[in-house]
Amino acid sequence: MKPLPDLSDLLEALNPQAEMVQRHLWLISLFAWVRGDCRSVNASIARIKLLLDTLQARPDTQERWLSWWHTLADTLDGTTLLADYGFASRSAFVSEFFERIRLNCLPCTPETADASTLFSLVLSNSFDAQWLVALDESTLERIAALMRAPPSASSDSVHAPLSPWQETVLEAITFCTSQVRALGFSPELRLRMSAPAREAGPFHALARDFDAVRDAFLTSPMHDSEERQAALKVFRERLEACRSAAASVYTHLDNHGISVNLVFQLRQLRERVLRIRTLLDCLLSNHPQASTARLLSVLVNVGQERRSLRALISSNTSLLAAKVAERSSETGEHYITRTVAQYRTMLRQAAGGGALTAVTTWMKFSVMALGLSAFWGGFWSGAAYAASFVAIQLLHFTLATKQPAMTAPAMAAKLKDLNDPFALDAFADEVTHLVRSQVAAVLGNVLMVFPVVLLMSAAIQGVTGQSMIDAKEANYVFHSLTLLGPTALFAAVTGVLLFASSIIAGWAENWFVLHRLDSAMRYNPRITAYLGLERAKRWASFTRTNISGFAANISLGFIMGLVPAFTGFFGLGLEVRHVTLSAGQLAAACAAIGWDVVHEPAMWWCVLALPVIGALNLGVSFYMAFRLAVRAHSVTGLDRVRIREVIWRRWRSAPLSFFWPTQAAVSSSDPKNERHG
Repeated sequence: MKPLPDLSDLLEALNPQAEMVQRHLWLISLFAWVRGDCRSVNASIARIKLLLDTLQARPDTQERWLSWWHTLADTLDGTTLLADYGFASRSAFVSEFFERIRLNCLPCTPETADASTLFSLVLSNSFDAQWLVALDESTLERIAALMRAPPSASSDSVHAPLSPWQETVLEAITFCTSQVRALGFSPELRLRMSAPAREAGPFHALARDFDAVRDAFLTSPMHDSEERQAALKVFRERLEACRSAAASVYTHLDNHGISVNLVFQLRQLRERVLRIRTLLDCLLSNHPQASTARLLSVLVNVGQERRSLRALISSNTSLLAAKVAERSSETGEHYITRTVAQYRTMLRQAAGGGALTAVTTWMKFSVMALGLSAFWGGFWSGAAYAASFVAIQLLHFTLATKQPAMTAPAMAAKLKDLNDPFALDAFADEVTHLVRSQVAAVLGNVLMVFPVVLLMSAAIQGVTGQSMIDAKEANYVFHSLTLLGPTALFAAVTGVLLFASSIIAGWAENWFVLHRLDSAMRYNPRITAYLGLERAKRWASFTRTNISGFAANISLGFIMGLVPAFTGFFGLGLEVRHVTLSAGQLAAACAAIGWDVVHEPAMWWCVLALPVIGALNLGVSFYMAFRLAVRAHSVTGLDRVRIREVIWRRWRSAPLSFFWPTQAAVSSSDPKNERHG
């Protein structure tokens, strides 16, 4: 680590006639000295006072400082720093994402006339924000005295002369006001504002109201007046009206789909309104020095956030995550069984899904028998998976491992009001319902796919004289599925892929709703001319109902097919371990070996692997979806502890309810006995 400079050496190196880059490097060194080891705010403030005392005790050094400072201020444009620093230079989320990658990967140079770039190099540590706001009023007055410059010659001669700082702040407010108006007039926001906000037109009068504030200030910069206060009050109210009008867009997004780009623009507009308020305080408050210190502290913090990819993603995708969780919860409700009749229906639907997965197993082995390259083998395997999963959806069957990513948001939706005394008990009921549903689905899938694959293999052997796979392929299945290998890891990775497909499903449904494609299919003249009105309505309704399922099934199929191919290219060797497909593959291997397979330890290790695969498929997928959902519903860490405690208490008191719908479970799910009425 580079040693900190000494104050005497710094002041000796102070040279007003130095080149621009040398002046900037000196300023960076000065603030590094003030910052110290970033451990004590009081120590940094003490260094500031030491610097002020030293300059006061050395008049010649103070003269050099004033000359140096005026030269620096004349060569930098502070307007862009005050108006634009911390804001995105791109208007779209994706563009800003890659811009932040560039900022993090490429270094900045102090050889610049851009005040924003220099600011990011000088006040480069989040610690700077702490000591800036801790400066007391007397210290701020002394600093201001060392930075005062004579009134600018470019000031309007009609009005009283302004200091360069006042001119810079006024220009920055002008720029921010223009940006707010531009965002407010953008079609993406204007068309989605509420009707009252649009009719009020707060953005139209924003510039006029600021001109009134500016004129009142220029008339008497050093003295307050009733005209200035009245104009300032109107302008602040107009800013609030603009902010409220923009906020009304969120209601539209909540009802008609979330757009990350729109959320990004709304946040930019809100932050610019806040920046204008802060700049007004720097210009017009009774304590402008303290307001300026707070502004610089804010700029330090937003400069840190400006480079953060995590901050960009979390702040702009939180609403999308909430909407994905909400849409997934609507689908997930169909997968939760609460009564004996629903439990038996789930078993039947899962058995149907298992029977179709047996066909998927045969299709998978058929693709492998073609000996295609890794990519095309993965592609056609993915196509086979996708076709099978879509068929399961359209026939209203169930594939067990697709449920957790959909049911977790449905469960988390029960946590919206944890202040309700019965909320946690109701959630524990949902957990027991879900576990029972998963048990029924897995049993229905596995207990059906195994015998159906055996029957299919026997039928194929009867027709062709060969079983579904040969002995060599069967031994490979035993080797790959064994519990003694990396099966558990692959099963956990598959759980992540299952969760990813649910995210794609929620995003696709949100995109479908956001762009109103169901309405377009229903009323677009070209579509209705081709399909007819009634058929267009049926297609629109069908697509709206099934778009989430189609997206989930098709994406899951191709993910499962292509991920092994892509990871194999990089030498990772990841494979998919899906409990139902693994059971089908094991059945095909057993059919190829014959009855002697019962004497093979390898087969029994594979049998033991099946419940592990199922548990990890379900558990990992559910955990990730549930974490997303509770974050979307703002469930705190303390509430999560309470949730774990109530579930554990339910497990100790009624373990059977997690596997079979007991009478208590049936009663709790009866609408007549709902606690909430």
